[in-house]
Amino acid sequence: MRVIKLVILTLVLAVFLAGPVLAAPQTTCPVLEGKINKEVYTDYKGQRIYFCCKGCDVEFKKDPEKYLKKMKEQGVTPEKAPAAK
Repeated sequence: MRVIKLVILTLVLAVFLAGPVLAAPQTTCPVLEGKINKEVYTDYKGQRIYFCCKGCDVEFKKDPEKYLKKMKEQGVTPEKAPAAK
């Protein structure tokens, strides 16, 4: 019984710790799901979010947490925004 508990604990820990490693870079727009254009972006809470076109950034700003949640559910991790100079 102890072995089973140890195996389960090990698996849970592995999944928990592997989360950030398995995170995918952003390749699609969180609003319209088109291919991102790295010239169209917004920085939000230290993260850089890319969009497929102008207008998606405006839509994102209406409810950013909704789109960040969607990205997280898809396993996407936004880039860190560059530090302000």
